[in-house]
Order: sequence, then structure tokens, then C-alpha cells
Amino acid sequence: MLLVKPYRRALHSSARQVQPKTLDSPFPSSSDIIFVNRAVSILKGHDPIPLNSLSSQFTPQYASSLLSQSQFDKPLVLRFINWARHRQFFNLQCKCISIHILTRFKLYKTAQSLAEDVAVKSADDKGEFVFLCLKDTYHSCKSSSAVFDLMVKSYSHLKMIDKAMNVFELAKSNGFMLTVLSYNSILDALIRVSRNGSFELAQKFYDDMVNSGVSPNVYTYNIMIRGLCVKGDLNKGLAFFKEMEKCGCLPSVVTYNTIIGAYCKIGKVDEAVELLKLMQVRNLEPSVVTYNAIINGLCREGRMKETSEVLKDMRGKGLVPDEVTYNTLVNGYCREGNFHQALVLHSEMLRNGLSPDVVTYTSLINSMCKTGNLHRAMEFFDQLRARGLYPNERTYTTLIVGFSQQGFMNEAYKLLNEMISSGFSPSIVTYNALVNGHCALGRMEDALSVIQEMERRGVVPDVVTYSTMISGFCRNHNLERAFCAKQQMVEKGVSPDVITYSSLIQGLCEQQSLTEARELFQEMLRVGIQPDKFTYTTLIGAYCLKGDIKGALNLHNEMINKGFFPDVVTYSVLINGLNKQARTREAKRLLFKLLYEQSVPNSVTYDMLIESCNDLDFKSATDLIKGFCMKGLLDEADRVFELMLQKDKKPSEAAYNLLIHGHSRGGNLHRALHLYREMVSFGFVPHTVSLIVLMKELFKEGMSEELHQVIQSTLGSCKLADGELAKGIVDVNYKEGNMDAVFNVLTDMAKDGLFPNSGKTAFSHMP
Repeated sequence: MLLVKPYRRALHSSARQVQPKTLDSPFPSSSDIIFVNRAVSILKGHDPIPLNSLSSQFTPQYASSLLSQSQFDKPLVLRFINWARHRQFFNLQCKCISIHILTRFKLYKTAQSLAEDVAVKSADDKGEFVFLCLKDTYHSCKSSSAVFDLMVKSYSHLKMIDKAMNVFELAKSNGFMLTVLSYNSILDALIRVSRNGSFELAQKFYDDMVNSGVSPNVYTYNIMIRGLCVKGDLNKGLAFFKEMEKCGCLPSVVTYNTIIGAYCKIGKVDEAVELLKLMQVRNLEPSVVTYNAIINGLCREGRMKETSEVLKDMRGKGLVPDEVTYNTLVNGYCREGNFHQALVLHSEMLRNGLSPDVVTYTSLINSMCKTGNLHRAMEFFDQLRARGLYPNERTYTTLIVGFSQQGFMNEAYKLLNEMISSGFSPSIVTYNALVNGHCALGRMEDALSVIQEMERRGVVPDVVTYSTMISGFCRNHNLERAFCAKQQMVEKGVSPDVITYSSLIQGLCEQQSLTEARELFQEMLRVGIQPDKFTYTTLIGAYCLKGDIKGALNLHNEMINKGFFPDVVTYSVLINGLNKQARTREAKRLLFKLLYEQSVPNSVTYDMLIESCNDLDFKSATDLIKGFCMKGLLDEADRVFELMLQKDKKPSEAAYNLLIHGHSRGGNLHRALHLYREMVSFGFVPHTVSLIVLMKELFKEGMSEELHQVIQSTLGSCKLADGELAKGIVDVNYKEGNMDAVFNVLTDMAKDGLFPNSGKTAFSHMP
């Protein structure tokens, strides 16, 4: 029996020593009876004087006598306990009697409150003193073993696990029949504390429970499953899940929620969804917690489109999304780069009276910083504080990174000072952002000052710090200091990475020191650092510049063999090098390879491509359309679009946007307008860049009716509360004919992500 033997001897010893000194005489004197009767009379309202007038005369014995005498008068006992419980005379014995009476009346909440008060205030190392007092007042109060369940639960709730287990074993060894409630209380406390070995102890305690013939209930299984899932042992959690079903104990919503949450945390969202379906088959209604777990899992995996369906299903069951739902979705859309949808949900949660948390505001701030919209980022920062929230270290660092990247160093330092005054210590990421900001502006001495400051504060420069400095020195054509920085980082035990070497190789290539660049490239390979696309492209460009096309092509083949696929820049360098050597056939072959496997580089001419565009043998026709539109070859672009439709039998949103943009610029407004209407009819949302170009051209041509339709349709797609003011400004200026203001406001709305398809990801295909 777990923990029984160590406590039995202590029980008998304590009983002999403590009992005579603790408890008042059970036989009240005549003076006691007179005083108690008067107090009872006052409590019943028969005596006009207030009970407070007797307060100074009350003793622990009077209080114990009153409780014992009136223990079956529920209203009177409750009035007295509420009045007396915090007074000095109301000692441990009075409280124990009260706990017995309250438990018998099934007033468990009040009884537990009093029991927790006893647990906290009792100068009792092991809980033995409290146990003895409850035991000695047990029979006079006609109590039951439930009082010991309640005391064990109270100690457990306060995480006084040693005392809970001691009282548990004392009660058992004295013949009291403790129920599953005591076991569950201790198991729950052991799981919650998460200290070393606590789960193993919980497992032993669970085994002891089963061996003692106490049947686990749904709460027991839920506690054990939760503990295993927190521990990361989902397989054992699932074994408990099967065991409870086998024993006829039906899993509850909490059971399913625990396992669904565990599945989602380890990336098994599909299994979580299957479990959700099983819940519904078994007539268990999922809760908001269930859906939040699945939405969180989908967001972690970047499956944002699927969250819409889950949210729709959730609302269909009459469940209202809470703050966790919205915060999770806003964070997910921010990570994906869909800032419009993140802003839509942010506005929606505010309208519903829900509050974004600091993590959500930080995500929104980060999103605005990534798009370069620092003004909007600071608006969110101000909103965060206006709502009584406090920025955390990541919030400050995100803003410092954003301002530093754009060269606004004064603003970055203001935020740094505020961050420090708020009690946060700048991290290596914070300092690296400042170093990068100074390097981008060519202020290398200021960057060095930042490094000195971070070292003074005990923050050790890392590979990012040194690589940023090296890149900065190379951009400023100071290779000597760049190589000194490399030597310094090695001496300090920081290993150079691919960015370090690539920056130095680029610096050497820019100075036409190809021999030294090749030597550094070989050193890079010797130390086991694999070059990336940037490294290869830099060297390929240097070879082409020297006229060594053979060497450039060898590097091109080498990078492919090593699993690095050349990008647009690589091919552009090679094609230009081949053309300079009059090797147009090889240039053409590379061009078609590029168009088949990558997007079209801006600098490439399309003359030779036009000759071969009859066969649509390309991985991405959209890239080809983009290339033709950029060169103004709109007939060819239309031909590729038609071939694409014939092949795929479905239109592409990106292709429509490109063609609308191209035809609007090219002056073929009727074609652009036809494509716009066709696109909308298919349910696509036009990109705001295409729309604004189309509107401007319609205005120039005086096509006012068509322009009005496009503007109204565009404004109708903006569902954000944040956009209402801007929409009003557009409407007023449009009626007054001030179209420059209209286009400016629409452009700003697009930049702020107030329209669908105006976020970061939507710009990827636009010329």
C-alpha cells in the first residue's frame, strides 16, 4: 500500500501527545449554556441586541458548544459561521466542527473554503494535527468519510501534496472509507505541479487505487490522459482512452478535447478532425475548446483555407468564437502574409466586444513592419497600450527591427530606451537589428558601438552579428576590415556560416579578385559549409564578367547536382554572359529552361521566345503571361491565356490580374473591362493594383459609368471597420470629381491591407 507504513506510528504518537492539549471539554458548564443560549436567541432574532456586543466574551469553547448545539439548524449555523469564521476565538476545533456540519449539509463550496483556510493557517507540518481534530469531532457531529475527501481535496487544490497524501493515508489507516474523489484530487495535483517524478508518482498512485478496488471514473481517466498528453506520450494517453471505453466509462467532451489538442500539437490535425467526427457520431457536442484546438493546429501547419470551414462548422452548431479563436486566426493569417484577412478578423473581434491579446497585437505589428507600413504598426502599438495591455520583449523587438530595416534609427533607439525602462533586457535579436540598420546606412562605426554596448550588457555577439558586420564592410568596399572581422569571430569561437562566406566572396568578386574568391569558395567547402544560390550566382557572374563561360556553366551544373536550383538572377547572369559571347542558341535553351521551371527575369528579351510560343510546354503559364505583359506583348499574352484555359479548363486569378493590368496600361480598356467582369463572375477577387490601374484609365477615357461600377464594387469588398472612414473620403471626392484624391486613398487602403488581395502574398504575381 503506497505511503501507508511510514505514517501509522506517527498517528498513534501524535494522538497521545496532542489530544489532551487541543480539544476543549465536551461537557459545557451552566455558564456556558446560558451564554450560548443567549447567542442562539440573538441569531434567531429573538433578542434585539446585536451579536457583535457578545464578541469580546466569546471563547473557543462557547463557539464549539453553539455549533454542536445548533448543528442541525442550517440557517442559524450558516449565519454564525459567516459571522465568526474570521474572528480570533474561532480556532481549529471550531473550524473542524463547522467543516463537518457544512459537509453534512452538502455545502461543499463553503466547506472547502473553510478547509483551505485551515490548511493555509494551520502550523501543521504534515496535516496530522488537522486530521486528529477532524477525527475527534467526527462522532459528535454525526459526520461521514466525505469530510476527509474534502480535506484531501483542499490540500490538493493548494498544491500541498505531501499533506494531502498524509491525511489520505491517515484516514485510510483509521478505517475511514475514502472515495474516488480523494484519489482524483491527489492525481490532479500531481499532474498539475509537473515536478520531477510527479507523473511517475501519479501512475503509482493510480495503480494503488485500482489495486485497492476503487473504480476510476471519467474524471480519473481525464486527469491521467491529460498528464500523458502534457508529457508528450500520446500513445499511452490513447491506451487510457481505449481502457476507459473497455471498462464502460464513456469519454466526455473534456476527454476528446484533451486528445484532439495533443494531436494538433504534434501536427496530426487530420487525426484530430477524425476524432471530432467520432464525437459527433457518439452524440457528444464539441465545445469552443474543441474547435479552437483544431483551428490552432491548422494555423500551425499554415492550412488557413481549411480554418474557414472549421469556423463555419463551429458557428453552424451555435457556438460563438471566443478571444482564443480570433487571436489564433489573426496570428495564423499574419504568419501566412494574408494581412487583409487578419485585419478583417481583428475588426470583427473588436465589434464583438472581444479583446486581442498582446501576442495578437505583436503579430499585427510584425505584419505591418514586414510590409513597411510603420505608421500602421505604431497605431496597433498605441491600441495595445490603450486597451490596458503591456508590450512584451517581442513587441518592442519587432518594432525595433522594423524601424532599423528602413533606416529610422532615431525611432528605433526611442523604442529601445522605452523597452529598457519597462524592465526588458534587449536580446541578441534586438541588437542585431540595430547593427543591421547602421550597416545598411553605411554607418559602420555606429554598428561597432552597438556591439560594444551589447557586450557591456553581457550579450555575446553571434554569427548573425559578425556576418552583418562583414556584409556591411564588403558593401562599403572595406575588405580588409571584413576579413579582420572574420578572423575575430573565429578567435572568439563563433563559426562563420554560408552568409559570412558569401558576403566575402561577393566583396572579392566586385573587386574582380576572382582567384581569391575561388580560394575562399574552396575553403568554405573544406570546412563543411555548403554554398547556397547566392554564393553560386555571385561566382557565376564573376566568371561571366571575365569571359569564362565554360567555368560559369560548370558552376551552374555543379549547383544543380548539389540540389540547388538556379533562380531568376542566376539565369539572367548566364543568359547575358552567353549573349555577349554570341552563343545565342545556348542562351535560348537556358531561357526556355528558365521559363519552364522558374519565373521570368525582367531583363530578358522575348524576341526568340515569341517564335516558339505556339506550344504551351511550361510549368507555369502565369509566369509567361507576366513576361509578355511586361514587354507589352499583349496579343501573345492573350494567346498564352487561351492556351492555358484549353489545357487546364479553369481560369487563373493571377492571370486575370496580369491581363487586366496589361490591357489597361496598353490602352485596350474594353478588353480589360471584359476580363474584369469575367473574373468577378468566376468569384475571383481582383488585385487592388490591377483595379487602380483600370480605374485610372477608365477615368482618362471618360468612361464614368463603368468607373462608378468598378469603384462601388471595390469598396463593397472592404468589410473592415478600419476602412469606413477611407470609404467615406473616396465617396465624397468621387462625387466632387477629385479623382487624384480618390486614387490616392484607394492606394493607401491597399497598402494598409484593407482590401482583399492587397496583402503580401497577393503581390507575388504582379509586374
